[in-house]
Amino acid sequence: MKLSFKTAKPFLLTFFLSLFLIVILFSGEAELLQKTKVNFNPKAAWSQYPKPKPESSQNQEKVKSETEKPTQNVSHSELNPVNTITTYTPRYKIAWADPTNYGERFTKDINGVAVYNQPIIVLHETAGSALGAIDFFQTPHYDENKQVSYHTLIELDGTVVYIVPPDKRAFGAGNSVFESPNGKETVKTNPKLASSVNNFAYHISLETPQDGWDNRNPTHSGYTEEQYNTLAWFIAQSNVPEERITTHREVDRSGNKVDPRSFDFPKFLNLLQIYRQANNRNIK
Repeated sequence: MKLSFKTAKPFLLTFFLSLFLIVILFSGEAELLQKTKVNFNPKAAWSQYPKPKPESSQNQEKVKSETEKPTQNVSHSELNPVNTITTYTPRYKIAWADPTNYGERFTKDINGVAVYNQPIIVLHETAGSALGAIDFFQTPHYDENKQVSYHTLIELDGTVVYIVPPDKRAFGAGNSVFESPNGKETVKTNPKLASSVNNFAYHISLETPQDGWDNRNPTHSGYTEEQYNTLAWFIAQSNVPEERITTHREVDRSGNKVDPRSFDFPKFLNLLQIYRQANNRNIK
């Protein structure tokens, strides 16, 4: 039977309408998959962290004596975040680690299994001077057992020192596990070494006061007001939730890491909430 155009017209309209809906459906699913892929990309989350100006970085240069960015001249007593949240910005300088002391963040573990861990922040202390730690990070280490680094170090005066770019994997914790509501989180990226949190961790270290340079002491005089304010200000720039902020002591499974000693966690969390509230008000 031969169909006339008049008879076939409803059929053609139905066919093209169905085709149009199918295209819309698949394009929507593709967009959703793309968004999901971005959300679970281990590297995507690190773009939120404060970074130094690209033009300020020199190829593996030693730390400059001067700072790259001035800050207010305020005393310890004046460092009240309620008064300074809209103006406080810490100094910063750049001291990139030698490439042997950090690596890439992996999307799969050594067995080829995809990893989807959300970022955590791990807090440390230097156990010595900031300059001593930085010098060690800038020294090439070809022995894997000596390779170590943080992403960022905060000096006693509150200065931020950038050491490893946030999208790279700093070697801040060896044998380590982060325990979350999702279970024990750890990723093995090297067949010769124990699994660790490094693949999804951002490592921040506080410079240890001089009376704490002896690691045999379980405590020391504590960190400065500038360090607490800078740490809270810095982490407030990220979206990492409080429950995914931890310490080297908590994630360590070697049994010999106790840092950061004498750290006042309630004080830090109170400051963090204040700075984050200030950020939210500024955004609005």
